[in-house]
Amino acid sequence: MSLPSNKKLFLAVWPRPGFENRAGLLSRELSLPLLPVAPALGTLDTEQECLVLVVDDDGLSLQQLGPKAPGPVRCEFALGAARHRRLYGGGRGQDIAKATGLGRSGFCPKLLDLTAGLGRDGFILASLGAQVTMIERNPIIYALLADGLSRAGDKVEGDPPLAEILQRINSVCQDSVDYLDTLTDQQCPDVIYLDPMFPSREKSSKVKKEMQIFHQLVGPDDARELLPVALGKARYRVVVKRPVHAPVLNGCEPGYSLKGKSTRFDIYPLQKLP
Repeated sequence: MSLPSNKKLFLAVWPRPGFENRAGLLSRELSLPLLPVAPALGTLDTEQECLVLVVDDDGLSLQQLGPKAPGPVRCEFALGAARHRRLYGGGRGQDIAKATGLGRSGFCPKLLDLTAGLGRDGFILASLGAQVTMIERNPIIYALLADGLSRAGDKVEGDPPLAEILQRINSVCQDSVDYLDTLTDQQCPDVIYLDPMFPSREKSSKVKKEMQIFHQLVGPDDARELLPVALGKARYRVVVKRPVHAPVLNGCEPGYSLKGKSTRFDIYPLQKLP
């Protein structure tokens, strides 16, 4: 597993009591050390960023250690904010739906989310009818994503719409450029969606805790390489999510944009939607 070269990063798997077997399997899959207990704060190397994958009753979470560390990062689809947005988020009237073509009545594209992360946008798009393949290159973030999808699958009883959404989602742990290179013309998606990691803002309390951790874990984003490849693989359009005042990705001007209060969707049309 490749890690950012400019930062010492200590990564390990830490099981809560009763979850040693699952943690051991995860440790072997990710080639990470297995901790019997969490390291005491006083023993941490101040030159290191320390992250542990915690395995417990609530599934898998990623926890930063050290003074003033943010809370754990967990992937959740069945409950909380994901459920609320699914039920009350505006449906196909949302900008993300309009940008990807889901605002058109009856259009349910085959969609690739090439920078899936914790899968929030991909899940929204699947809930609106798209057949979504989520691609995530980082194996630790992918482990969180897969755990969230698995736990959601355990909660489908009594929630048929959730079951249908999960049936429309596939996830892959692979470099997105490599994945695109394997696609034949017949396998190309209708729409490709990119949500590049926002630039890091040092000492800003507004940066979400997961982004603080992801910047440490993932390092530089590869979205600049992804855009030209994506434009050669999508049938109808490529959509890039950006901060509302950010420059266009890779200097490539979109056909048009949809702007919200804090987010902008840049749309690169390739041919008219069906």
